[in-house]
Amino acid sequence: MIVAIIIGVLAGFLAGKIMNGSGYGILMDLLLGFVGGVVGRFVFSLVGIGATGIIGAVLISTAGAMMLIWIVRMMKSSRGAY
Repeated sequence: MIVAIIIGVLAGFLAGKIMNGSGYGILMDLLLGFVGGVVGRFVFSLVGIGATGIIGAVLISTAGAMMLIWIVRMMKSSRGAY
């Protein structure tokens, strides 16, 4: 469980740095990392890509968190279009 928390925080932090230039805070980074891990594993499994080990988990979780950030930004920007 502690490893999952560390991976979640690290993945959320990396996604925040890549997509925003700064993190979103420890709790939001943790949430992004956890949910990003689920989204990343789901999306990459559809394509047939899997990852093993801690580095693979961090990469998949980071990619998933980046997808989440992108989706939320698209929803926020399209809200003003109506």
